[in-house]
Amino acid sequence: MKKLCYKLEEWLEIGGTRKDIILLVIAGLALLCSIFHVFSLPFDIAWVAIILCGVPIILEAVIGLVTRFDIKADVLVSMALIASVCIGEDFAAGEVAFIMQLGALLEDLTVAKARAGIEKLVHLSPQTARVLGENGEQIIPAEQVRVADRIRVLPGETIPVDGVIVSGQTSVNQAVMTGESLPVDKQEGDEVFSGTVNQFGAFEMTATKVGEDSSIQRMIRLVQSADAGKAKIVGLADRWATWIVVTALTAAALTWLITGQIIRAVTILVVFCPCALVLATPTAVVAAIGNATKHGFLVREGDALERLAGVKKITFDKTGTLTYGKPEVTKVVVTDPALTEDVLYRLVAAAEGNSEHPLGKAIVGCYQKKYGEKPVADSFQMLPGKGIVAGVDGREVLAGNPALMTGHGVILTEAVYSMAEQEQKQGATIIYIAVDGKQAGFFALADTLRSESVSMIQKLKTLSVTPVLLTGDTENVARAIADRLEIDQVRSSCLPEDKLSYIDTLQKQGEKVCMIGDGINDAPALKMADVGIAMGGIGSDIAVDAADIALVDDKVEQLPHLFALAGRMMRTIRINLTFSMTLNFVAIILAITGILNPVVGALVHNAGSVLVITHSALLLRFKRSDL
Repeated sequence: MKKLCYKLEEWLEIGGTRKDIILLVIAGLALLCSIFHVFSLPFDIAWVAIILCGVPIILEAVIGLVTRFDIKADVLVSMALIASVCIGEDFAAGEVAFIMQLGALLEDLTVAKARAGIEKLVHLSPQTARVLGENGEQIIPAEQVRVADRIRVLPGETIPVDGVIVSGQTSVNQAVMTGESLPVDKQEGDEVFSGTVNQFGAFEMTATKVGEDSSIQRMIRLVQSADAGKAKIVGLADRWATWIVVTALTAAALTWLITGQIIRAVTILVVFCPCALVLATPTAVVAAIGNATKHGFLVREGDALERLAGVKKITFDKTGTLTYGKPEVTKVVVTDPALTEDVLYRLVAAAEGNSEHPLGKAIVGCYQKKYGEKPVADSFQMLPGKGIVAGVDGREVLAGNPALMTGHGVILTEAVYSMAEQEQKQGATIIYIAVDGKQAGFFALADTLRSESVSMIQKLKTLSVTPVLLTGDTENVARAIADRLEIDQVRSSCLPEDKLSYIDTLQKQGEKVCMIGDGINDAPALKMADVGIAMGGIGSDIAVDAADIALVDDKVEQLPHLFALAGRMMRTIRINLTFSMTLNFVAIILAITGILNPVVGALVHNAGSVLVITHSALLLRFKRSDL
């Protein structure tokens, strides 16, 4: 018997939303024809609804009882269906089955489809590596690299395994691992990680972690396992099903014994069917999702808003979430009296005109925005890991780090270092400038804060939601941003596993946590959090696939509305449930006294269901005025 039930369970799972909608339409038309006696048939056409909608419910109930002794709402519905059919009330049976399947379809429509995020992450894994050996350079599959192998990485290539640079200098884009908005300069002795991108200089490295131990493979495992403990919310009707079934059976049996009228007992079973109770949650969720969509949110998990309503702590990634993720010139310091700020800015913008480095591009972009022109250099040379050397209007311009200055005999004074240090404490990156072999000043560049971030954080606080900053940036950068946003809790220099660990710790302490981020490095944390929100406009596809909700247009000022909407949705659900249960008990009393028959009882349920749907629909227009 159990084997047969398992086979039936597999068969019932085959299908799709389109098929369910078609069956419901056919069943609904059959019920309308039954009401108005459209066809003269030897049987009630309501049997079409019973077969299409009722039989699957009965099969599910039997399977649940036999295989798991699982009593859900469908057990009571099945009893009402069978009892109604037994006494000839076919329309009542078909109507109850139709309403129950409509509720199930609404729930299915809010459940996210299978996601391809992990598959996309796997595609980021480096496929090949240039291994140096006795026979020269050989290109082999990345998974065949062994610890201590010497590997060459060319500009633009993805680093195949974790290791240490033994020769060369470069800049590496580590956003995939740390989320840092700017490339990191690397030289001999520095660590590099698999999956990150070498941007400029060629270098050689020694492999330290390979195969499943490499950083990108650890990331894949984190994403695959992070949501294993994220429990789905069980429908309230199913949670209370055992008590509803016992109460309904008891009431029906006592009524039959006392009155001797089986029709009253059947009516009790019909009116006790939790139709409105089943519709109470999915209709509110669907309406709330519709409201969220109008405010730029794509809700990808049906129960995400239910979970969000219980969240009291929200963790933010910095780059691309609270900031724009693009560096801009925040300050130009001139130390050569012979130069003005405008002249120095023009010389440096011309020098950086051919640079592929994000900082160089940022300087050129900011200059064009401010002055409306793009000056051109006479000559250009890139020195990976140090900076650039260019000729502009017959003058030699150096722009880079202290190593570049030292290598060209330029002495940076303590005063310049002191001023630069103050800017670094505010989260800026420093580009030192020399003109014709003489110190000329520096440029400070920083990732700029979104204009709406400050007010958004304040509004979240008014909703009793505590913000936390989790970022891969250094402590100085993280603290500078947190101070401006008035965020008290900060975690800096976070790798993906650090964010994951922090969220896991909070959850073990009983806290409900929301995570919002935009990068691949945020994907494990987005999966682990009770609710993950990804920046859909600029965010990584993998981050979006790992999240429950995507902010399509990246307007973070809408986050407080989402939290307020989740709270209102849960209030609507509670009102719906209270109303539906009250209606059920009043209908039972009327059924016991014989005032209601099965058909009228089913119509009462219809009226209750319509009221629940109407009340839920009010969520479509919800807008909290004080946000």
